[in-house]
Amino acid sequence: MLKMFSTQLAGLFNRLMEKEEFSIEDGARLLAQAAAGEGKIYIFSTSEMKAVELEAVYGEEPLQSAAIFAEETEVEAADRVLIVSRYADDEEAVKIAIMLQEKGIPFVAISTVRNENEGTNTLADVHIDLRIKKGLLPDDMGNRVGYPTSMAALFIYFGLKFTIGEILEDY
Repeated sequence: MLKMFSTQLAGLFNRLMEKEEFSIEDGARLLAQAAAGEGKIYIFSTSEMKAVELEAVYGEEPLQSAAIFAEETEVEAADRVLIVSRYADDEEAVKIAIMLQEKGIPFVAISTVRNENEGTNTLADVHIDLRIKKGLLPDDMGNRVGYPTSMAALFIYFGLKFTIGEILEDY
């Protein structure tokens, strides 16, 4: 089972690289604006996606200018925000996205789109679709298991981080 999961996970990562390459570059450019200036890159995540904000702030190689976004956080015009949720229609993520949009703060969102017409995918300046609508493996009962949203989000995060690093080196 682990070998099949590994194969499916590698396939997912390859699809994300192919289909989201330009969104990752655009998202990195937007987030790099804060790191290059006097702003912060705030990260807001829900549920299991907290892994991304913890990696960005407390990981072995923290993201430059990164901070965890909390409800009481006062975002400034120079700041940028990364919103990470399992689904684009996550209520908490949409609430933060609407608040940021009303304040004119640019942000990037990472999530799976279930409904094209509502959610962070329509509100974000840049949206990166995780493309995980069901588990990667079939079980004995015909269900799908192995839903690696946090692993996929971390993969996208590292893509953003590496690209931001390249942008800041050139800057």
